[in-house]
Amino acid sequence: MTDWAAWGTSVGTLVLAGATFAAVRSSNHSARIAERTLLVGLRPVLSPSRPQDPAEQVQFADGRVFEVEGGRATVLDDGGVIYLAIPLRNVGAGIAVLRGYRLEAESAGQVAQDPLGAARHMRGDVAPDRSTFSEQQRDLYVAAGDSGFWQAALRDPRSDLYQDVRGAIRTAGRIIVDLLYADHEGGQPTITRFVLLPVDGEYWRCDVTRYWSLETLG
Repeated sequence: MTDWAAWGTSVGTLVLAGATFAAVRSSNHSARIAERTLLVGLRPVLSPSRPQDPAEQVQFADGRVFEVEGGRATVLDDGGVIYLAIPLRNVGAGIAVLRGYRLEAESAGQVAQDPLGAARHMRGDVAPDRSTFSEQQRDLYVAAGDSGFWQAALRDPRSDLYQDVRGAIRTAGRIIVDLLYADHEGGQPTITRFVLLPVDGEYWRCDVTRYWSLETLG
């Protein structure tokens, strides 16, 4: 004889368990959405500074100081040292702490043969490996909604990178700068790619072509 009371209790328990599971799953999903929304609201996003932004006074380890104008990169081969600087603006809502940089440099002849074009505005670039980045020698940060700068100096003429960058400068080629940065706790790591191109031998134009959120990419 079927025990309908017991059967009904079992069905009710299963229904309750299913409803609880669905509620927990929905709650977890809502929590993840809320957390993601909060993080996005605190994410730093770096871009070149605007032409109307004030110039940045950038001092290097040897005491040299250069004035970097808004929207223009500094690329200078002087006295055996190659000085590089980019004026930055943080268009995100969280502080950006620069963790490292990666450089690529090509001569004008190499740039002319690039299928992606001189400015590399076409798709095709993949996120560079974090292990290929050089660590910043000083802590640099850009506050949310404010301007700042990135800097580096190449001092070893025996290195391939030094020679590549010098060749790009002398032939009016191209310099690519990948900046790795995060929030002040090291979270939300992001890479922004800046492309530096000479303009009529007067200055170096600075444009962003790619953003990679490393957390999103896994």
